[in-house]
Amino acid sequence: MSPTSAAPGPIQPIDPLAALRAPADPEHDVYLTGTVFLDIIFTGLDHAPVRGTESWARGMGSSPGGIANMATALARLGLHTTLAAAFGADVYGDYCWESLAHAEGVDLTHSRRVPGWHSPVTVSMAYEGERTMVTHEHPAPPPATRPAPPRSRACVTAYEPGRQEDWVRQAHAQGAKIFADVGWDESGRWDLATLPDLPYTHAFLPNATEAQRYTRTEAPERAVRALAELVPIAVVTRGAEGAIGIDSLTGESAEVPGLAVEALDPTGAGDVFVAGFMTGTLAGWPLADRLAFANLTAALSVQHFGGSLAAPGWAEVAAWWDRTARSADRDLVARHRFLDGLIPPGVRDWPRLRALPTIGFRAADARGA
Repeated sequence: MSPTSAAPGPIQPIDPLAALRAPADPEHDVYLTGTVFLDIIFTGLDHAPVRGTESWARGMGSSPGGIANMATALARLGLHTTLAAAFGADVYGDYCWESLAHAEGVDLTHSRRVPGWHSPVTVSMAYEGERTMVTHEHPAPPPATRPAPPRSRACVTAYEPGRQEDWVRQAHAQGAKIFADVGWDESGRWDLATLPDLPYTHAFLPNATEAQRYTRTEAPERAVRALAELVPIAVVTRGAEGAIGIDSLTGESAEVPGLAVEALDPTGAGDVFVAGFMTGTLAGWPLADRLAFANLTAALSVQHFGGSLAAPGWAEVAAWWDRTARSADRDLVARHRFLDGLIPPGVRDWPRLRALPTIGFRAADARGA
């Protein structure tokens, strides 16, 4: 497989920003950078692997992972997405490049191939609604120069305690809105002062555990209020219980409950939530609609395995709304009524790539799965 070999073109999605676009706008809606992994996912395990035994998985899939989860989720929702990442010059790198550039339409102008460096690999085992991962990675050699990020409407990143990213400051100075979540603080300090890029943040979206630890609060509602004093938009995600947010720019606050779905693999669900929320924010939707849409896209993603390739497109959103709009759950229907004005006829016919047992199958084999 070669990154320049023939492959099906990217599916043209709904453009949620069509009404807002102007000639002077940045070429890209979203810029992001990070590490692309090849993800190999085992599903259908009855329990966690036991030392000294062999476990059998009823399902398996391969897909681009790492920062590719976010890039794919954004592109499938119609945002013009550009990714700066290193790709190994091996078959795994070919597969990840082709999947992102050709199948998903992610711009890789700012990415590079690295001869002699093998692609990072993560094996993920999904069971009982959780996952266990094993990763092998050698950091890619740094580029000779680190150019400034391209102009974009927004950027997305994950904060790490004590780490400052120059590109975040540069992007902010260029007018990009910074959307960020945060990882687990291995040091145990949970000190907001150790997140040096927080002052540049437009929207901060930690999960409930992280938010409560960083704010020294005992409930998500208190945590989001504390964070809203520090950033323009604060959102606290609560997994299956939904999300809560405050937009200090518009004066809105909102809370949405979780959606009842049968979760197969939670890999990448947090990235999908952020992508959904970014879509609504850049499109200027009310806060309640943004949270409901983000919650919906994340819920749809966990019903498939494969991280990036589990991310829903508008086809999945349209199919869900087609079923839900006729349901007897009046609250659920009312909460998502805004979808009526977003989904044109015919979108239900668009297929999407799904994770495959082997990267040896061509992209066309995954459509419609």
